[in-house]
This record gives sequence, structure tokens and C-alpha cells, in this order.
Amino acid sequence: MGPVPDLDDRAEACAERLRAADSVLLASHIDADGLTSAAVAATALERADIAFETVFSKQLDADELARIAATDHDTILFTDFGSGQLDLIAAHEAAGDFTPVIADHHQPADADTEYHLNPLLVGIDGAAKLSGAGAAYVLARALEPDGGDNRDLAALSVVGAVGDMQDGDGGLRGANQGIVDEGVAAGVLSEETDLALYGRQTRPLPKLLEYASEARIPGISNDEAGAVAFLTDLDLPLKEEGEWRRWVDLTGEERRTLASALMRRAVTSGVPADRIDGLVGTTYVLADEEPGTELRDVSEFSTLLNATARYERADVGLAICLGDRGAALDRARTLLRNHRRNLSEGLQWVTSEGVTVEEHVQWFDAGTRIRETIVGIIAGMAVGADGVRHDLPIVAFAEKSPEEVKVSARGSHFLTDRGLDLSAAMREASREVGGDGGGHDVAAGATIPAGSQRAFLDEVDRIVGEQLG
Repeated sequence: MGPVPDLDDRAEACAERLRAADSVLLASHIDADGLTSAAVAATALERADIAFETVFSKQLDADELARIAATDHDTILFTDFGSGQLDLIAAHEAAGDFTPVIADHHQPADADTEYHLNPLLVGIDGAAKLSGAGAAYVLARALEPDGGDNRDLAALSVVGAVGDMQDGDGGLRGANQGIVDEGVAAGVLSEETDLALYGRQTRPLPKLLEYASEARIPGISNDEAGAVAFLTDLDLPLKEEGEWRRWVDLTGEERRTLASALMRRAVTSGVPADRIDGLVGTTYVLADEEPGTELRDVSEFSTLLNATARYERADVGLAICLGDRGAALDRARTLLRNHRRNLSEGLQWVTSEGVTVEEHVQWFDAGTRIRETIVGIIAGMAVGADGVRHDLPIVAFAEKSPEEVKVSARGSHFLTDRGLDLSAAMREASREVGGDGGGHDVAAGATIPAGSQRAFLDEVDRIVGEQLG
């Protein structure tokens, strides 16, 4: 029995097909979830002695599928995409180009195929309860050779789920939790209740608090001097040889003292109760990684992977997932530094230019000023910033090429609970103007012809209005 019993039969069928294949092409998406999906699948294929090659795609469209079909592999394993492109894939299958095996968690298109592993097909929410890396992990467990054990791959699967923002509600839930339990049992993962701020392993304490966008505590968040003053007032040895310590360097007692002081400050500053509750949550630590590095903490690991993907270096991200702790890790750290600078500059641009508000959505068009690979992250960061409403979905445009525009849309779980489905909105509106799109209810994207932004927006505004009724 695998970690998600409802998917056992599908996983077994997919595994049988892969074992019977002459050669497999592993095609995967390139974000943190896609990279970890590929690493989980690649490791499982290798352990099962199945010959394969790996390719990454930013978007699985008709051109990309034609390139994949032109390779001489009889079986294509798609991870973290494929379900939403099933109509296109089915046409290649019917033409005898290849046999598809799909391990994905996105909304399936109106077609199906024999070897299709997707939580949505068995009533499990793919946007919140099982990621692409989770689907790949379920497949990896079914691929175990006799006497083999792939439970160590649960660690990467959890990195993928957190990278896909599935831990938004105080930790991972549903099928993801089953994978966490297997990782803990295998000794590769520990699940802890801790301060839920990003950077616990690597950031000096003042930076940890100053950059804590999760908390937004007046006088500390975005306030370097305030963060330093707050820490200096605590009766704790927070420096070693003149250098600030990190959260990971503190003893349990010191952590408790700092956390409760932070809570008290949040309460007296009038921070809303739900945000105060969110200061402490479930965190995941990779037991085999070096403490104090960004690979030790699942959310820092996933951010590092995202930085490799956004700058077309999926090879670097995959190498890290497969264990390279030398050149690939150095390269990724450089990419991450550049990524942070680009995000900060992009966010500054959006808040200074402002967004345009329609009836049901708000939007901005960055043109060439923000890379199309990071415009979605910046859109998400902009929500709730100065002059950007948090009660409306946000749609962002960036130039992909002179002929095409990349669209990224972000919502909130508050809106999806009321009926928002950005995956459907992106797919329908983009197809109306000759493009294509999809994703999750809370975060989705599309590619549309240059110049069609206005018609596309009108369509999205109408669809979102109907969804929110």
C-alpha cells in the first residue's frame, strides 16, 4: 500500500507500463514542484533499472509536444504537467507517436489516457492536498524493486509541496501528510512546531525579523533599526564574537523567550489575531542536510530551486535535488541572490506604477520591465502592498516574445472558498483570444497573442464575476 491508497491501482498500472518500456523520456515542469517531481521520478527509474533521459519545459504546448514526439522514445513520463494538456497528448498517442504516462496534480483537460496518476481523478484536491512531487512520489513507491525502499524520496516530495504553497494553512494536509509521515518514519524528515518565519536556518536574527513578510509587525517588519532594537532589549546572548546568531543557533529556551516576546509585541501593536496565530506553525526540516544551510529547511530549499528554474537553469536545480553539493549549489546561491534583487526591484516597480482596478479583478502590464518567469511571484507579493487590494484577484502581464504575452493570475483561499477558479478563468479567456492557459484555482497562468490583453481582461473580468456570483 502506498501513501495514498486511493491512487494505488493507477500508480501500479503506470509503474508496470514504465517497466515494460524500451526507453523512457522524463519530461517535467521547471518550478520547485516540477524539479522535485523530476528528481523523485528520475531516482525511482534509476533504482528500477529503467533507462531514461530527462527534459524540462516551461510550458507544455503544441510546439513543445511536437518536439517531444520527435524523439525516439516509445514512452513519455510527464511529471507536474500533462493532465491539463491531455487533449493534445491524446492526439499524439492516437497517431502512435508515444505512450504517455502522467503523474500530475493539475486540472485535467477533457480527454483521458490509460496511464494517468492524478489526485483529482479520485477526489483529492490537487491544489492543496497533493503536489506534482507528491504524485511522482506515489509513482516512485509503486516502482520500488523487490526489497527496495523509496521512502527516502518523501523529503524531496515535501520540498515540492511547500514550493507549490500547499502548506498555506499551518502545514501540509491530506495526502501530503501521509507522505510527511513516511519521510519521518524513514528518518529523512522531521516535522516540528516552530516560528513560522522564512530564513530560520540562514538569516541573522535582525534580518529574519526585518524581512518577515508573514508577520508584518509594526516597528519590526521592514524596519532594520526597529528589529535590532527589539532584539537588543531582550536579555539574551544574541551575538557571538560580534556576529548576530541565527534562529538555528539558539537553544530551545532562547527560542521560546524570543518567540513569546515577539507574540507580545504583535499583540500590543494591534496585529490581527489570525496573523499572530500564524507566527508559529508546522515546519519541516531535512534531517540529512547540513544545519544552517538553505537545504536544511524545506521552504528555503524550495526557494533555492525556484531561483534556478526562473533563470532557465533547471539542470542546476535537478543536480541539487540529486545530491550535488558543490558547483551546482554555488551556482544556485548566485542565482538566488540575483532573483531576490529582481523580485525587490519588480515589486518596487508595481507599487510605484500602481495597478488598474476593473470590476472583479485588478491588473498591471509590466511589458519588458519584469521577466515573464517571475511576474507571477511579484503579482503574489504585490497583493496587500500599498495601493494593491487584497480582496480582488490580480492579473499580471509580461512580454514573453514580440508575438506572445505571459499572463500570471493570483487569488486567495478566501476567494477560492467563494467560488474563484483562476485555472478555469485563464483557460477559457486565453482560448477566446487564441492562446492557452490553466493551473490551480488559486494561482494560474496563460500565454496569449501580443496585443490581445484588453480583450483577454474583459473576458477574465466577466468569468471571475460569474464565479464570485
